[in-house]
Amino acid sequence: MDEQSRYHTLLRDPTRRKILELLGEQEKIGFKELRQTLGLGVGTVYYHLDMLSDFITQDKKRKYALNDRGRLLYKSLKEGTVPQTLHMSEAFSHRMSRWLFLSPVFAKTVQPLRVLPISILVLVFGAVGSALAYVEPLLFFYSPFASFQFETLALLYLFNWIGLFLFSEVVIYLFYRRSGGELQLFTCLGIASFPMALFPYLLMFLSYDVARYFLLAFQVWSLLLLSAAYSFGKGLRLDKSIVVSLLVLYINIGVLLATGRLL
Repeated sequence: MDEQSRYHTLLRDPTRRKILELLGEQEKIGFKELRQTLGLGVGTVYYHLDMLSDFITQDKKRKYALNDRGRLLYKSLKEGTVPQTLHMSEAFSHRMSRWLFLSPVFAKTVQPLRVLPISILVLVFGAVGSALAYVEPLLFFYSPFASFQFETLALLYLFNWIGLFLFSEVVIYLFYRRSGGELQLFTCLGIASFPMALFPYLLMFLSYDVARYFLLAFQVWSLLLLSAAYSFGKGLRLDKSIVVSLLVLYINIGVLLATGRLL
């Protein structure tokens, strides 16, 4: 990616422009003060700071400031010398990717209590679907040989995603030292479960042997949404969140292989 395109990506977002302006005007600012000024969630602020990581630095007191490149970028913003491409409208492909990642929905989790009911509804939708289709939920997989009752299958689905939430919290802290924003992450994970919640209902109309060919598409979409959940919920850059998503998938596969449940 050339410099002009990179600036376009960075400064297209008004929050990142606001962060640059705040740091340019105040020189140094702590995370708590920055978050309060922006009025955003922990994960969202971390995400934008991560995107601007090449232009900012932290001192020993963990206060943020612009580095040399950041000061040049801030100067360009103030002088209005930013390339004209920064003012272009979004490309169609970008708009499509936003909806593929459900970015407009995840963006609303800045106020997680507003979106939490929808997130819980998606989880319940998946839990009921698993029980109605009589398949055992295995996070990114389903087993058609369920040996549990309706209530147990529904609870297993919920436990899978609650377990994923707890596992994600630990891994993201160990890998990236990100803490806070637990409610936002949980809300995001509920939304990310939508493809896997939808799959059991497909099984009600198709045999498992046929429906399993659609499962790959649902799994890929789920991984994309899971990565978006980590980006918005914990403020990870997409490349970092994809690493965590793939780790979850590999562990999921490893456990199923070890227990002989992966068909």
